[in-house]
Amino acid sequence: LFFMPFHLFITVFSFLFLLSFSPWSRCQAVQAENVTVLEGGTAQISCRLQNYDGSIVVIQNPRRQTLFFNGTRALKDDRFQMVLFTPRLVRITLTNVSVSDEGGYFCQLYTDATHHQVATLSVLVPPETPTVEVKQEAVEGGEVELTCVSPRSKPAATLRWIRNGREIPGVVSQQDNAKTFSVSSTIRIPVERKDNGAALSCEASHPALNGQKKIRHYRLDVYFAPTGDSLSLTCSVTGNPLPRNIQWSKINDTLPERAEISGPTFQISRLSQSHNGTYLCQAQNNFGRAADHYTLLFSLHFPQVVLNPGAVVETHSAVPYAVIGGVLALLVFTVICVLIVTIWCSVRQKGSYLTHEASGLDEHGEVQEAFLNGNDASQGKKEYLL
Repeated sequence: LFFMPFHLFITVFSFLFLLSFSPWSRCQAVQAENVTVLEGGTAQISCRLQNYDGSIVVIQNPRRQTLFFNGTRALKDDRFQMVLFTPRLVRITLTNVSVSDEGGYFCQLYTDATHHQVATLSVLVPPETPTVEVKQEAVEGGEVELTCVSPRSKPAATLRWIRNGREIPGVVSQQDNAKTFSVSSTIRIPVERKDNGAALSCEASHPALNGQKKIRHYRLDVYFAPTGDSLSLTCSVTGNPLPRNIQWSKINDTLPERAEISGPTFQISRLSQSHNGTYLCQAQNNFGRAADHYTLLFSLHFPQVVLNPGAVVETHSAVPYAVIGGVLALLVFTVICVLIVTIWCSVRQKGSYLTHEASGLDEHGEVQEAFLNGNDASQGKKEYLL
């Protein structure tokens, strides 16, 4: 240029200056932004424009169907809405997102050369609270198999078994169900009767839960025979003075060998059916005696103890024995006195007496005959007292 004639230099300089302001001197471009959204949520898909000169902008879905031609809707899907169209930014929204909407959305700028970028839409499916499946009943001395299941998530959820704050390793399996995943974790643990009611939990973690966990709690239900239980009875006694001597017995049988008696308390350890029967509690002081009974029913088919409290079977009066003896003696004495008086009066009224004038009645038959025949008493000077 330094050796170029001055007028030619001015011509070239002017051409370059005008070229820098022409539309063809600026390079148009488009940029897309990736989006991640939860299933059921709303996604915003944005396309950024550079040096936009009013050329055609087209947005297409992953199946290359045109959603919008500039600002005009091309696909009849009301879930898609054009919310912004400027020389610098084009933005659409997609509501009620599902996993089938996942994929690349194309932002295309049609000029002499077509420019496009892809905005990738990723859909997260958080897991629901997992469920626990039991393959078979847990029996004392055996094993229990528990399976924790998270039926649907994306990406696959992570499952952990926890007992007493410690993780129990499980066998994990995973199944692909058309963009979502089903996950399960199975554990096998030995069980004893002490494990009955033990607490376990299955935890599901997932990126969509933001550090939170979905937890399913489970309590072991262990079946076992009812041997080894104990029975404890307490005989509640009142009285004045309070009875000190409390006796326990078994009706029609002897007390079991493992029976322990401590004052009013009666206890049997390791119950069995041989302990069935009726147990009697007796208490006594100087003024009387009382008793009560309990019936023990123990069955292997029904692991429980049933107590049937009985009613008071015997109670003495609180009257002192000396008073009772005195009253009885007085009654006997009174009865004897009454009998003596009654007999004496009876004998006195039923006696037969004769006067001196009738003393010869037995020797004179005619007098007796006259008396029996009802003759007038004036014929003889005799008097009779019957």
